[in-house]
Amino acid sequence: MFRTRRPACVGRLNALVSLVAGLLLAALLGAGAASAADYVPGQVVVGYSAPPTPAVSADISRQTGIPSAPAAPSPAPNTHVVDLPRGVSVARALDRLRRQRGVAYAVPNYIAHASGAWIPNDPGQGRAPRGWERMQWNFLPGIGVNAPGAWANLLADHRPGARGTTIAILDTGVAYRNWQRYERSPDFNRTQFVRPYDFVAHNRFPLDREGHGTFVTGTIAESTNNGFGLTGLAYGASIMPVRILGADGTGDAATISRGIRYAATHGAQVINLSLEFSLDVTSSDIPDIISAIRFAHDRGVVVVAAAGNEGVEQIAYPARAPAVISVGATTRDRCLADYSNGGQRLDLVAPGGGDDTTLLSDPLCHPSRNLPDISQYTFDDPSNPRRFGYPGGWYGTSMAAPHVAAAAALVIASGVIGRNPSPDKVLARLEQTAQPLGGAKPNQYYGYGLLDAGAATTRTAALARRAR
Repeated sequence: MFRTRRPACVGRLNALVSLVAGLLLAALLGAGAASAADYVPGQVVVGYSAPPTPAVSADISRQTGIPSAPAAPSPAPNTHVVDLPRGVSVARALDRLRRQRGVAYAVPNYIAHASGAWIPNDPGQGRAPRGWERMQWNFLPGIGVNAPGAWANLLADHRPGARGTTIAILDTGVAYRNWQRYERSPDFNRTQFVRPYDFVAHNRFPLDREGHGTFVTGTIAESTNNGFGLTGLAYGASIMPVRILGADGTGDAATISRGIRYAATHGAQVINLSLEFSLDVTSSDIPDIISAIRFAHDRGVVVVAAAGNEGVEQIAYPARAPAVISVGATTRDRCLADYSNGGQRLDLVAPGGGDDTTLLSDPLCHPSRNLPDISQYTFDDPSNPRRFGYPGGWYGTSMAAPHVAAAAALVIASGVIGRNPSPDKVLARLEQTAQPLGGAKPNQYYGYGLLDAGAATTRTAALARRAR
C-alpha cells in the first residue's frame, strides 16, 4: 500500500457597447428575464415604425398609461427614452407598449459593462465591493488566469461560471454541509454539491477534517457575486465531493483509485487530484490508479493533477500518467515557483503562490522577493471545522491544479470546441490558448505556458462555425 506524501500543497473604459451586455448578469443569476441591475430602473426605450404624430403619441399614452414624452434626447430616429410612472414595472410597460399600433419595438434601457470582463462584488476581507481583487491576484488578467474574461465569456454563452458541468474534488473532503460538529463553509451558500461520498469513513458525508479539500473547492467554485468572501473560477459548476484522503492529508492508492472510478461513473466531467506520490513511486507501483485514470479518460472525463512540490525536473504521479493534465505552479511574478516540479511531461502552469525559483535566468523571476500565497476561504484551524477564515501559508501545486480543473469545466460549458469535447480536445484548447513562458512552447519549466481561462473560452468566428 502506497500513501501520498500529503496533498500537493506546501503550507498553509471606454466600454464597447452591445445590446446583449445587459443580459449578462441575469444569466449569472439564472433568471429568465433581466433583473433591475441590468437596465436603468423605470425607463424603457420605444422605437416607432414612423415618426410619431402628436395624435399617435396621445393615443398610446391614453391606452397604456405611459407618458409618450421622451425623458432624454432621442438616441436614434423615431426612438424615445421614456420614464415610467410610479408603480409601473418595466416588464408591465413592455407588455403594454408592444401591443400598440405604431410601436416597432419596446425594450429596457440596458446597461453595458466593460467589454471582455465581468467583475463580481465579493469584498474579500474588507467590506468594499470587489475587494477580492486585492487578495486573488491569481484570478487577475496578466499575472493570473484572467478569470474576469472567462466569466464574461460564459455569461455571454448563458452558462455562467460553467453552469451545467460537474467537477469531482478527490481530496480531504469538503465543508459542504452541516452535520454534527461540522458546518458548511459560509461562502458555499450558492455552490451546488452533488453525489458526495466518503471512501475513508465509508459513508455519504465526505466532510473535511483538514481544510485542504475545502480550500481547493473554494478556488474552483466558491460562491461568487454574493457580496461575501472571495470568488470561484467555475462558480456555477456542481461539485462532487469525494473524500479519499484522511485528516492527516494522506491516502492509499486503492482508495484513490476507487474514488476516481466513482467520480467517472457518477457524472463527473472533470476530476481534480491535488495530491502526489513520492517521486520513487512508478506507474508499475500503482496499477490500480493508472487503470482508473484510463477508465475515466475513456469515459470522456478530464483528469487534472498537481505536478508535485520537490522543485525538480520530474513530475510525480498521478500527474505523470499519460491521460492526466499535469499542472506546475507559478508565482505573482509569472515565474516558476521554487517548489514546483517540471519536466517533459508538464502540460501547463497556473498560480500556486510562494516565491520565485532560483534555478532560471528568466527576467520575470526575482528570487529575493517575498511573494504572496494563494487566498481562499477555509478552516482557520483544522481542529475547529466550525471556524472559517483566510489562513496564510497556502501555496503549492495543489493550489495550481484546481485553476486548470475549473478552466476545463469552463471550456466544456462554453461550447467553444463543440459539445461534449473529449479530454484530449480540452487539453489541446488549454495548451493552445496558454500564455507562453520561458521561451519555446512547450518547455520543461512551464509546459505550454500559463493558463489563460479568458482566452480558452473566447469564441472566435471560426470556432463558432465549427461548434454548430
